[in-house]
Amino acid sequence: MKQLFPFDAIPRVITGEEFRILEKGLIQRVDALNLFLKDIYGEKKIIKDQVVPEEFVFISSGYLPECEGICPPKGIYSHISGIDLVLGKDGEWYILEDNPDSVVSNMKRAYDNAVVLREELSSNVLSYVQLALDTFQSCKRTTAPLLELQQAIDYLLAFWGCADDYVEQEDCRNILKCGKYVERLDLFIRLDYHREDLEKEFRKLTNRLFRTNLNYNEENLKRLEQIIMDKDHQKSYDQEALGCLGGLIS
Repeated sequence: MKQLFPFDAIPRVITGEEFRILEKGLIQRVDALNLFLKDIYGEKKIIKDQVVPEEFVFISSGYLPECEGICPPKGIYSHISGIDLVLGKDGEWYILEDNPDSVVSNMKRAYDNAVVLREELSSNVLSYVQLALDTFQSCKRTTAPLLELQQAIDYLLAFWGCADDYVEQEDCRNILKCGKYVERLDLFIRLDYHREDLEKEFRKLTNRLFRTNLNYNEENLKRLEQIIMDKDHQKSYDQEALGCLGGLIS
């Protein structure tokens, strides 16, 4: 039998003090990654200054010529970064590697979860997740990956439409929607969307959450509401909001 999760499922306990140190380093690393991508697709100073050889960049399978000169909102090129951490025998934390394919990894985990829920979702709904994964794989062999990725977006949109038609259990539908709105709120907070957008997604989340049997942290939900509904919303509270959102559902 295939083992879907070949690692220790028991999470490592990290103290608050330890996490604060890790958090600062990880934020710094992600910021550096985005600045690197901004320079690669922009002025290319890192290449001109011979810090990184140009062949290292331009022959890389991850380099997208179509993105030359494009700067996304707030300079965020990497919205999801998978940074593998290991704890050394000396008690220090080290970065094993960065995963630019973390979106694909998340899709694979979503597929594994969908397989477990096949009976509730139906094979028709599950097939769209598989098609999206197949599209990601085919992008590695094409010269126009952006065009191919549009198909993945279409499949994921079809997944939600199909879920509305085929998922009959109301509790299952509500749980699916809760996951959707948690992820969307996370993205909106990180991209600094308008407060009205955050309020709208928060109302959608609570509307579904209250109709499920999920165990959720009431304190986190209340604090998240306070931050989002605050008319004088402060950017400095965003990390706290993300923490509340991440620890909302147990």
